Amino acid sequence: MDIREYLGDMLLLAVLVVSTLVLVFNLRFDLINSIAAALMMLSIGGLIFLVHWKVRRIEKSLYNRERMIRVNLEEISTKMAQRYEASMAHVNSVVEEFAKRVYR
Repeated sequence: MDIREYLGDMLLLAVLVVSTLVLVFNLRFDLINSIAAALMMLSIGGLIFLVHWKVRRIEKSLYNRERMIRVNLEEISTKMAQRYEASMAHVNSVVEEFAKRVYR
């Protein structure tokens, strides 16, 4: 996991928790309610962070799969071109042989 990719998410998560604490303390809640609100915001932010992490993992998986498919398609097209050339060479040799027999 590259930390630089998720640095913005971590920063926003910290801002979310701190702003929740400031808001709750300004509303004159007691300590238990303030901690509960902060934990709730931390869990919501964590869930958003996990969803973002899973989406990034799926994107990387799709990119790798797309790359593998592209490589496989290139190999298949090369093999098909070789088979086509071999078939055409065989057909040409049969046509030439047939043409020699007709003109004799």
